[in-house]
Amino acid sequence: MSRNVGVIGLGAMGLGVARSLLRAGLRVHACDLRSEVLNAFVAEGGVGCATPAELGAQCEVIVTLVVNAAQTEAVLFGEQGAIAAMKKGGVVIASATVAPDFAIELGKRIEAAGLQMLDAPVSGGAARAASGEMTMMTSGPAAAYAACEDVLAAMAGKVYRLGAEHGAGSKVKIINQLLAGVHIAVAAEAMALGLREGVDPAALYEVITHSAGNSWMFENRVPHILKGDYTPLSAVDIFVKDLGLVLDTARGSKFPLPLSAAAHQMFMMASTAGHGGEDDSAVIKIFPGIDVPTAKQPGVAP
Repeated sequence: MSRNVGVIGLGAMGLGVARSLLRAGLRVHACDLRSEVLNAFVAEGGVGCATPAELGAQCEVIVTLVVNAAQTEAVLFGEQGAIAAMKKGGVVIASATVAPDFAIELGKRIEAAGLQMLDAPVSGGAARAASGEMTMMTSGPAAAYAACEDVLAAMAGKVYRLGAEHGAGSKVKIINQLLAGVHIAVAAEAMALGLREGVDPAALYEVITHSAGNSWMFENRVPHILKGDYTPLSAVDIFVKDLGLVLDTARGSKFPLPLSAAAHQMFMMASTAGHGGEDDSAVIKIFPGIDVPTAKQPGVAP
């Protein structure tokens, strides 16, 4: 095995990334609060770490794939955080979806600690993370890229370099999440109308996925609705957060986002109704009088 790389956060995306790095021949250290997930990764050949500090002390490059800015702050700078333990010159690939302003400040703090950072949010879902074919929206200094080319190549099918300044990657990810959230919300709205009008839902899905109204999110999420399986691959509350970041970003320049605001309200309604931990396609449950299918047996939808 070659050099040591760390992954903090073994969720749907993080576990796929850790496995992709392992396949590439890297010695992969991992940290996650869920011992059962961490132990399973160790059984596959990874190295388990009890804390981010333990991981940081052993790794030249670390990837943070946690949920939000607060978790990023905690695993990097909190008690037992990774930053204080890393050797000078190490690289942090910060891949959580966060506000661009947070990414800019995070880069300054990491550089002040004698380390380097790539602002590097990701897209593609659990399947592409597992196959090492994610899309990465990255920005940062050339030296940071040079220090982790092999890690980026193992993680992603496409690594977009969006500039030398931190924050550029996060701005593009925010715009991607605007589209993703709106597309999921409108896919749910379309299916809800179809169900209300008595259209056969499987036939509707077949027609739309071969027509101009299709989108990647419609094609990917509607099968969850058809199966009535809302096992979370990306949860409703993720889009409460991400569309909130979209609106916060636009509010700073007083830029109107009417569709984003409407979609955000839809996810907020679903979360308030108790569906925040379910798959984001569960936003369809906000529509009154809709006979939403329920799963006949548990399982993860594709």
